[in-house]
Amino acid sequence: MGKTAIVLGATGLTGGILLEHLIADSSYDKIKLFSRSSVGSTSKKVEEYLVDMLQLELHSVQFTGDEVFCCIGTTATKTPDKKRYKLIDYGIPVSAAKLAKQNGIQTFIVLSSMGADSKSTVFYSKTKGEMERDVLLQNVRHTFILRPSLIGGHRNEHRLGEKIGKVAMGLLNPFLTGEFKKYRIIHPDKIVKCMKIVARNTAHDVFLDSHKILTIANSSVL
Repeated sequence: MGKTAIVLGATGLTGGILLEHLIADSSYDKIKLFSRSSVGSTSKKVEEYLVDMLQLELHSVQFTGDEVFCCIGTTATKTPDKKRYKLIDYGIPVSAAKLAKQNGIQTFIVLSSMGADSKSTVFYSKTKGEMERDVLLQNVRHTFILRPSLIGGHRNEHRLGEKIGKVAMGLLNPFLTGEFKKYRIIHPDKIVKCMKIVARNTAHDVFLDSHKILTIANSSVL
């Protein structure tokens, strides 16, 4: 019998690519999506739960499966209110980790970011760091925290600053070697491949920066 995956953030760039990969993967029989809006998938594998993501704990009965892939994230542009920003970037992943532990799910994979640090004076980095800390406190057996640098790829939404950053980082990529490899721009497809590999083979580090993500993604053919 195939596995059941839970995906949070399937309407985003990385989550959307992950969904495509999971649908195409015969080892998964069911994919449960928790989100505010529908992705419009026609796959028979997909079960959509359109919910208030800030009250995820109300849906514990449906939150069952083998693996959780959490690709939740917002931006200061989309969510300028810092209180609401934290409810999304911190609150949703931590709630999902609590439900995973409560329901006996053994694998929890969450997308964080480079520079995450609960002691940082930078709000974005501090929020991500606090999220990581409290996700780990749930003690889900196989927890993996991915810390990519700037994520490449095309987004439907307009992010001028991010687009400029991607161009600049793309030019710098060849010069970022050695200990600086973790700063290279990374394509979401590589992140997705890494997620799937660590879900299948859990003998990996808990924290994975861009360089480690690429190494894992390139180490195996899915």
